[in-house]
Amino acid sequence: MEEKEELIEEIKRLIAVNEDDKVEINPNFLDYFDVEELESIKNKLKVKKSNISQSSLGYLDKLYEKTKKDEI
Repeated sequence: MEEKEELIEEIKRLIAVNEDDKVEINPNFLDYFDVEELESIKNKLKVKKSNISQSSLGYLDKLYEKTKKDEI
């Protein structure tokens, strides 16, 4: 049970947009998901968060380049 609780805490951190976000997950999920399923959820969230970060960086780079060309 402790391993499941640790996975739930890590999943909550991955879901949060910033450190101030408080994410609540129903503790009854511990009864419905086994450790492998929670690991899978955690890994998918890591990939999604990484992909979002990468696409955000690309967007910000394009935006920065555009602002360099347009003099204010």
